[in-house]
Amino acid sequence: MTLLCIDVGNTNVVMGLYAGPQQLTHWRVATDHQKMADEYAMLILDLFDRSGQDAAAVDGIIMASVVPPLTGVFEKLCLRYFRQPPLVVGPGVRTGVRILLDNPSEVGADRIVNAVAAYRRYGGPTCVVDLGTATTFDLVSEEGDYLGGAIAPGIGIAAEALFQRTAKLPRIELVRPPSPIGKNTVQAMQSGLLFGYVGLVEGMVARFRAELGPAMKVVATGGLASLIAAETEVIEAVDPWLTLEGLQQIWEMNRSGPIAETSMPGRNG
Repeated sequence: MTLLCIDVGNTNVVMGLYAGPQQLTHWRVATDHQKMADEYAMLILDLFDRSGQDAAAVDGIIMASVVPPLTGVFEKLCLRYFRQPPLVVGPGVRTGVRILLDNPSEVGADRIVNAVAAYRRYGGPTCVVDLGTATTFDLVSEEGDYLGGAIAPGIGIAAEALFQRTAKLPRIELVRPPSPIGKNTVQAMQSGLLFGYVGLVEGMVARFRAELGPAMKVVATGGLASLIAAETEVIEAVDPWLTLEGLQQIWEMNRSGPIAETSMPGRNG
């Protein structure tokens, strides 16, 4: 079968096409909260065409969304243009992960999907560092339980805040400066953002390892993962399509139908 996986994030919509466990292709487009279902459909169908893929061959769709207003938009798109409803990761969907939080319904679907993929690929304990709109840290135990984590503003948010909340600081490109010691305003901002977030990742990983032990693996994903991973040794693997892999795996778990009593959110079986 051909499966379309969709991850609707605050900054990007990431999509992947799978034949069984094999990824055929993937796409990343900017999230636009104003786009209607038909507009997104035209964009996605054009991506299919340009990639040499047959949209009519899609016979399964799974989606994770952290943008509630767009969840319905993509559900409508799937029904109208692919003739089938998507499986939306949420209550009633089996994930294979127990969520050990005070209020499991608070956790974003993408974080659980990342935990599923990370545990299957790397085992546990594992820390997933997702460097996207927010910088999130998600911890998976040796047994595969989702333990919780931490959330910080993303690098892009921090950069935009500097631009918007100061009179003279410019909007900059997030690239590595020539040196940590900036010789001009742009380089100083690039240094503070890049190396500051490297320090954030290293400091948080050290605290997590103090609790979970030195064997804890660290995996980075998200649009800025490669940028940060290049500057630190604590990130052991960069897996930019981790969320898509998790969606494909959750689809396989639910092919016989979602099972509410072992589903997300909650203590999943």
